[in-house]
Amino acid sequence: MTAEKSEPKVGLAVAQLVARQFASLPQVEAVALAGSRMSDFSDAESDVDLYVYVTEDIPLKTRAEIAAGSPRAEIGNATWEPGDEWIDADSGLSVDVMYRQVSWMEEQLDRVLVHHQASVGYSTCFWYNLLHSQKLFDRSGWFANLQQRAGQPYPHELRRAIIAKNLPLLRRNQSSYLHQIELAAAREDAVSVNHRVAALLASYFDVLLAVNELPHPGEKRLMQHARASCSKLPREMEPQVSELIGSVGGPDGGTVAKVNALLDNLDELLLQEKVTSEGRRPLVP
Repeated sequence: MTAEKSEPKVGLAVAQLVARQFASLPQVEAVALAGSRMSDFSDAESDVDLYVYVTEDIPLKTRAEIAAGSPRAEIGNATWEPGDEWIDADSGLSVDVMYRQVSWMEEQLDRVLVHHQASVGYSTCFWYNLLHSQKLFDRSGWFANLQQRAGQPYPHELRRAIIAKNLPLLRRNQSSYLHQIELAAAREDAVSVNHRVAALLASYFDVLLAVNELPHPGEKRLMQHARASCSKLPREMEPQVSELIGSVGGPDGGTVAKVNALLDNLDELLLQEKVTSEGRRPLVP
């Protein structure tokens, strides 16, 4: 068996070992493996992403004991979600543990599936994460029940809400990303152009995935996800996105023109799907 073929099994074995340690703690309700290793695009560099669902916080000392003996252990990270990171001593794989309160995860699912609330980019990434998780420990069946509830069809109201929130931000509003890019390009502020192009693409893919009624997989490998899963794609999306990214920071990269070309083809798709009534104007949900 080659190293490439055995790699997923090694990652799963590491995940299961860590999950068993967390399962012994009374405040842990469930442990699941998700992230890149649960996608079709994982590779040898993919972290072992574990989600530990708790009813109350686990003391930092206990968390440090689970990672004890591992190189480069970082306990108590809180930049995005509460979490710990370390390198598994035997396999050399990176382990990334994130802690989520049970009630908080229930709220995130209700936010999109019950209340149909959109965000500015990445509206449905927690829903996707839950759907594409592998259960490793489930004390009372809570995780299985929540995952089953997450398996419902994409709500039409959510689709409309995401498009209504994100589409005007692309270039319709006075403070749209396009307008901000125009201003930044005029003052030759490459850092600001890069920042606003990244935000524009986040909302662009949020709209595209909503049109296709697909939960958002998060920021990684979005092009591959869109290519593999979206049946409705704008013309020339891949080369246009690549050209847009490549234009940022150049002396005369034509970033504004490339943004407009990308959004013209998105508008064309939305018209075909009867999502917009006229080019750049979203239908009122």
